[in-house]
Amino acid sequence: MTALSISPDPRPLGKSGLEVFPVAWGMWRFAGVEVKTARARIDAALEAGITLFDTADVYGLDNACPFGAAEALLGEVLKEAPALRDRFVLATKCGIEPGTPYDSSEAYLRKALDASLARMKVEHVDLFQIHRPDMLAHPHDVAAALTKLRAEGKFAHVGVSNHAPSQVAALQAHLDFPIATQQPEFSCWATSPLFDGTLDQCMEMGLGVLAWSPLAGGRLGLSAEEAARGADGARLSALIAKLDEIAVREGVTREAVAVAFVRAHPAKIVPIIGSQQPTRIARAADALKVRLSRADWYGILQTSMGARLP
Repeated sequence: MTALSISPDPRPLGKSGLEVFPVAWGMWRFAGVEVKTARARIDAALEAGITLFDTADVYGLDNACPFGAAEALLGEVLKEAPALRDRFVLATKCGIEPGTPYDSSEAYLRKALDASLARMKVEHVDLFQIHRPDMLAHPHDVAAALTKLRAEGKFAHVGVSNHAPSQVAALQAHLDFPIATQQPEFSCWATSPLFDGTLDQCMEMGLGVLAWSPLAGGRLGLSAEEAARGADGARLSALIAKLDEIAVREGVTREAVAVAFVRAHPAKIVPIIGSQQPTRIARAADALKVRLSRADWYGILQTSMGARLP
């Protein structure tokens, strides 16, 4: 069986002109530790070759930390070692207001982005993303707000996260510059972007794809026995067994195979790994070693679906 061509080369962030390592690092669980520990995580990511760090103003809130805690911790690291800033592409997200829950008005986006920049102790970010779509904000108004903020030098490129294809198209229709990236949840367990038009649109428009939760929020790290006890247990256990089968053949971890599944899609997806353990972060490049055939890839997909494709 012919192996899929999964290039280890840097991947473009859409039409931004930026290229990044084929795996990114997410900072959802970054908060709640000392600066020394945070620095060790960042060093591990950089030493692994990772060049895109993805955070958000809301990161930390789901982990018993204050709103903005992940960005603030990154800011403390950069305060101690400002030269680190030049070694990675910095991406953040705004637009979630706890209790509202979404606000993409110009006033809120401006306030949120300014607060993010202050917490991180930077003057601008490379990629600014609307975290979730605000259905009460007209895309013309969102585009106008983004245009102003970009002109003021607060960010270089704009992206969206968790947007439906129609929402991406509506926003792009009112922007004079291209949306650089889309950030959907995508893994061999969460496969909706394959079928709802998300990845097709990204390839049509030339958007970079940053896939969050490529390990299904930790589900793919469970033992088969643990997986069997949860919802859709039989299907998840079968998927884990399938990943393990390929992992043994390839001499890598199950997680590396799961990340390779995401990377194999022709949209040139950059999976965002979320591990906060330096030893696991250091293994990020293992996914680049995996060789999958079409039969492997479709076998993983069909096992995940619990059904055969037509």
